[in-house]
Amino acid sequence: MIKIPPRLRLKTDGANFELCLSGDWVAREFGLQSEMEVCRLLVKVGNNILRFDVAGIGQWDSALVLFVQALKDLNVARPKAEQASLILSDLPEAVCNLLSLSATDKGQENPLMDTVVPSLFTRVGRSFFETCRAAFDVATTIGETALRGISFLRGRSQTRAADIFELIKEAGADALVIVTIVNFLIGAILAFVGAVQLKRFGAGIYVADLVGISVVREMAAIMTAIVMAGRTGGAYAAHLATMQGNEEIDALKALGISSCDFLVLPRVTALVLMMPLLYLYACAVGLLGGFIVSLATLDLTPALFMTQLQGAIAGKQFFIGLTKSVAFGALVALAGCHIGLKAGRSAADVGRAATSAVVAGIVGVIALDAIFAVCANALGI
Repeated sequence: MIKIPPRLRLKTDGANFELCLSGDWVAREFGLQSEMEVCRLLVKVGNNILRFDVAGIGQWDSALVLFVQALKDLNVARPKAEQASLILSDLPEAVCNLLSLSATDKGQENPLMDTVVPSLFTRVGRSFFETCRAAFDVATTIGETALRGISFLRGRSQTRAADIFELIKEAGADALVIVTIVNFLIGAILAFVGAVQLKRFGAGIYVADLVGISVVREMAAIMTAIVMAGRTGGAYAAHLATMQGNEEIDALKALGISSCDFLVLPRVTALVLMMPLLYLYACAVGLLGGFIVSLATLDLTPALFMTQLQGAIAGKQFFIGLTKSVAFGALVALAGCHIGLKAGRSAADVGRAATSAVVAGIVGVIALDAIFAVCANALGI
């Protein structure tokens, strides 16, 4: 059977144009229409209406679909004032269906749907249900971790001790430098600000009380937790998000290995164990910074400063700080692991997960510290 080459003929009737298509639009026999020819056709049509006459079409395959798709794409790429109005309803139904599938694959929505703006109640309802779903996911992560932690204490968990020791090293010894710098400077700043203000009233000796109480009760735990949220929490989220993208977590599930036992529980355990030790170290470093600045700016002797400091710091101050450090460690680890496990599978999602984990960790630490302050005030401690 002899095939007839595809032909294009543009007819005009004022502001209306009609494109007559005829012949056999078979890619294997005649190839595809050139982009230059499609551009010339759009230039002739301008911003007018373009209809299609397909009565003369014989056989067709992807050549016809790609021609119409190129016509649509190049028309959309033009300035809005110069775009033609394409009436695609005259095309064969199969061609229209294929074009719809192509638009769906490219993430394009129906143009008619673009004009439909969700109502206020719809947007509020969506936000409410998304918030409820996120809260449910967080509660599920916390509950599952707590239950698996009990199994771990009973020796019935798949958690490996080698993983915990490696994570303890990363969260502990490897973080000492940044913890030292931050807390030393915080103690020095508190002492300097306190010295400038208190020596106006002849009460410079109380700088020891200011530094001791603020560092032991608040700043050592908070600043260490913020450092760990930026350093360790973000690393946890990025690591788990990368494993999610590489389908390693799916592989663990296929092998019957609990992701909570193998990934979440070791990280939570490591950070909960190391945060109290880092807190005590941060207290020592912060007090040292305040001690050095106080001696340099005030007429104090080391013995006088230490005597005043000993009277200011009570055992309950350390108890409050230790309790905060444990809670902050669990919060930072759970936030990083939860966000990493819920991340997408692309490379961009890894960065977004790390950023979200850092933000969630820092905001959560400050919010939790406010809760601790309210509870301590209610209990009179």
